[in-house]
Amino acid sequence: MIDKRPFGGLGGADHGWLKAKHHFSFANYHDPKRMGWGALRVWNDDEIAAQSGFPPHPHANMEIITYVREGAITHQDSMGNKGRTGAGDVQVMSAGTGVRHAEYNLEADKTTLFQIWIEPDQDGGPPSWGARPFPKADRAGKFVTLASGLPGDEDALPIRTLARVAGATIKAGETTEYALDPSRHAYLVPAVGAVEVNGVRLDARDGAAITGESALRVTALEDAEVVLVDAA
Repeated sequence: MIDKRPFGGLGGADHGWLKAKHHFSFANYHDPKRMGWGALRVWNDDEIAAQSGFPPHPHANMEIITYVREGAITHQDSMGNKGRTGAGDVQVMSAGTGVRHAEYNLEADKTTLFQIWIEPDQDGGPPSWGARPFPKADRAGKFVTLASGLPGDEDALPIRTLARVAGATIKAGETTEYALDPSRHAYLVPAVGAVEVNGVRLDARDGAAITGESALRVTALEDAEVVLVDAA
């Protein structure tokens, strides 16, 4: 089953400095039919104006993955971490027992990103943060694991849940596949470009909630960059 969720039909908010679209219920957007997808709780499509951002605020018991599409985001937290994550790269924060953090766009132009929240397998534990560059050339034509808590994915950024975040860049006309346990919940969004997923067309920033499928066959209708969450 593939449930297409067109970008134009997503919830959202415009705060001036922040333009956000929400694939699932978040903040003032509430849809009882879209409270999450398996352990995936939040997928926000954010555009952050230059020299602005999210001031310090708290989180607990959530795995928060940031996939930067354009520009860069600068992270600071109560653990003393500070880092800049640029386009195509990923940062992960495990909130654990509690952490405060700020995310600022200190660049000269807007930053766009996906913010993904996945529920941890267990509450608690010390908070942590990490970031890593993922060269797009390494994921040309295939899915590469960016963050994961699944066995065998030790080269990815660690998260405390049996889920995987993967990305691929696919040239127009090319096809790649992702093997999927039909009992799990996958969610796929093209960051750029249009694709077909098992015959269902998705335009840029559309979402697809997927379950009951044993494989995803992704064909790029134009040069595309896709992000996938595979969760319990």
